[in-house]
Amino acid sequence: MKLIVGLGNVGQKYTFTRHNLGFMLADSYAFNNNLSFRENSRLKCFMTNLRNGHDDYLIIKPTTFMNLSGESVRAVMDYYKISINDLIIVYDDLSIELGKMRFRANGSDGGHNGIKSIIQYLGTKDFARLKIGIGPQLNLPSEVFVLQNFTKDELDILKGVLTKAKEGIDCYFNEGIAVAQNKFN
Repeated sequence: MKLIVGLGNVGQKYTFTRHNLGFMLADSYAFNNNLSFRENSRLKCFMTNLRNGHDDYLIIKPTTFMNLSGESVRAVMDYYKISINDLIIVYDDLSIELGKMRFRANGSDGGHNGIKSIIQYLGTKDFARLKIGIGPQLNLPSEVFVLQNFTKDELDILKGVLTKAKEGIDCYFNEGIAVAQNKFN
């Protein structure tokens, strides 16, 4: 089983904010495959399953809010006995231009509190991630900028990016991180 974790914040007021790009990707998988999320309070997430070719994808959206995302990721990985090699975290990145994305095999949290929490709970920085750009940042503090809603024009750009991101995730799981980086970064 492969685990796709979309990071974001629960609640209607966060639905179309920049910080919810991970949730938006998870929702895109669900919408395009006629799936619905169910809440698992014990694992602190919304989850759904997708059969993709010969792979089963478990797609989750942590309900812990961004800063405690690691709690849910650790709980799900332990419960389903998912290897760190079968994990990808999808989230927003201020340093990447809107419309761009970047696969990484590992790295620091880069100031992203969701990633910081996951590193803490997994005890390693060595997990795959897909960063989707929300930059450039306006002249606002980061914590204000990431909680602003996307404009209609930005949402139009994101439709294409989310489609590419799903293709990239399939590539990552089938061909590895190096191939995904070469094709999609």
